[in-house]
Amino acid sequence: MKTVGIICEYNPFHNGHAKQLGAINGVKVCLMSGNYVQRGEPALLDKYTRAKAAVLCGADLVLELPLTYAISSAEGFARGGVEVLTRLGCIDGLCFGSESGEIEDIMSTARLLLTEPFRAALRSELASGVSFPRARQNAVETLGGNGSVLENPNDILAVEYCKALLTLQSPIAPMTVRREGNYHESLQAENPSASVLRTMADWRGFVPEKALEIFEAAPRYTVRAGERAWLARLRAMSEAEFEALPYGSEGLWRKVMHACRKEATLEAMIEAAKSKRYTHTRLKRMLLCAFLGISEEMLKRSAPYVRVLALNANGAAVVRRARKCGSIPVINAGEKALEPEYAELERRAAALYGLFLEGELTAADAGAQERVFVL
Repeated sequence: MKTVGIICEYNPFHNGHAKQLGAINGVKVCLMSGNYVQRGEPALLDKYTRAKAAVLCGADLVLELPLTYAISSAEGFARGGVEVLTRLGCIDGLCFGSESGEIEDIMSTARLLLTEPFRAALRSELASGVSFPRARQNAVETLGGNGSVLENPNDILAVEYCKALLTLQSPIAPMTVRREGNYHESLQAENPSASVLRTMADWRGFVPEKALEIFEAAPRYTVRAGERAWLARLRAMSEAEFEALPYGSEGLWRKVMHACRKEATLEAMIEAAKSKRYTHTRLKRMLLCAFLGISEEMLKRSAPYVRVLALNANGAAVVRRARKCGSIPVINAGEKALEPEYAELERRAAALYGLFLEGELTAADAGAQERVFVL
């Protein structure tokens, strides 16, 4: 039986995710963002809750995507995920959603993005002052490629996954499941996206029943609840700390520093610092790295291990194979890590995540979370 990986966030897990799991014939290994997600925010539901829901709804194993990969750009997120899955040494395929559903178009675009002619065309487009996403799409079309593959979020991420597979010369085979419908912004969509669901109070009908029961009982974490703590950290940072942040090239760190010292909300800081060239999410990831104390140098390091969050019997067999054949240590949730600096980053990030809680979390609740869920 094949073992298929999925790089995901499940923020929250919904019917579209269940459909993807159902389309896979084999053992399903989900590499999921932890308590912080790629858009530069705390996850609405904690990683243990989301991992448990995924296994109850069809996943066999949920591993935590290391923090420094989870809050990277789309390229870093994809490359980090593919690197971990490859190093497990037992993953046959990588399944991802896409709007186009055309794996050949996705792969050909990925190959084009790795060429020197593309890099030259991209530099030329960026020099004109357009945003990076627009510059990339223009550069692809200039070289005769299909720029429409870079118009929608899942297609863009799919291209990044394929780029990572090619760059790392991974033996993992790519496969895609088509994501249909106008689900990105529509509250009326049959299967709305996770970002739409996060704006909704009632998830009934959009989330599998097994997941819904868990989610309704779980605490929520929001930027609003922790914004004051986030602002306090930004106001206290030194110039040297701002300069060391990821995503701060071309003097952007200085612009962000001035905004942090002047503006009174996170959104105001982002508005003051953004431009056509720098996206909202890039700035938010930069501010999250500032809050968590993550420098550019830390973000570039390879993750020293990966954690198990939830599994069933099939998932346990995958863990045994990975520990025997893989090149990355696989440790359990709550288990003490051997790499002190990365372990300290995890400890700090977990402690700060509690500041985003809406309501109160008891010590008993917090302690109960620090273990693998076994189905």
